[in-house]
Amino acid sequence: MIRIHCLVGLILLVATSTATADPKPFAGKESTWNTFKRFDFKVDGKDAIVVVPEKPAPGSPWLWRAEFFDAFPNSDIELVKRGWHLAYLGVPNQFGGPKAMAAWEKFHDVLVKDHELNPRPGILGMSRGAMYALAWGIAHPDKTLAIDLDNGFCEPRNWPGGKLTPESAGEWNNLLQAYDFKNDAEALAYKGWPLDNLATLAKAKVPILLVYGDADKVVLPQKNSEALWNRYQSLGGPIDRRIKKGGDHHPHSLPDPAPIVEFFEKAAK
Repeated sequence: MIRIHCLVGLILLVATSTATADPKPFAGKESTWNTFKRFDFKVDGKDAIVVVPEKPAPGSPWLWRAEFFDAFPNSDIELVKRGWHLAYLGVPNQFGGPKAMAAWEKFHDVLVKDHELNPRPGILGMSRGAMYALAWGIAHPDKTLAIDLDNGFCEPRNWPGGKLTPESAGEWNNLLQAYDFKNDAEALAYKGWPLDNLATLAKAKVPILLVYGDADKVVLPQKNSEALWNRYQSLGGPIDRRIKKGGDHHPHSLPDPAPIVEFFEKAAK
């Protein structure tokens, strides 16, 4: 009987210790990013960055920057000021393909299991980062808080798969390799592109914010942001937008990032 009581006590002690264990501190190279601590390290051989707030907000929310870390970062900075972690994993030229998503899954596991960040990050998809953001959300709606698409590229059949220029031809080849397509026809016939698979996100009621210039000559709004707006609305998904009248592809974000910050903060609450 004494042995049973001791065993039960030991189990309770271990369970209590596990439940109250602090998250692992971030390792790697430490530096400063806009006055905040920044850590650069590797996850499965990929370059990872995490910026740590001075005081984490309740629930440990975080913003996942999909591509172009530190580009037009005013909303990122404001969220870190409010207690959000900021994270990035370098898997460039993958267009949100299967290899990129496999790397993202490992990164997500590290941040959630080892560092106890919230299982549902907010995701910022700037330009081609939208392909990553949407691919993650469609595959993992239960691990997605909200998605902000900033002049988001999400229709590869238009670019780089439309009328090829020397620049777009190189990007098209990157896309073919990222998805292991054998030829152009296989890529153009692919049924897994984000715009064709928004139902999962809409059913899960994952909110989407579109920020885009209506004169974008690089990522045509009619083929990308506006097409997504129409389709997500028709599926009953929660979506909002901020249109920059006369705005081209650059600059990204908004002069005042308050609408973007409030979008993520509202989702977190």
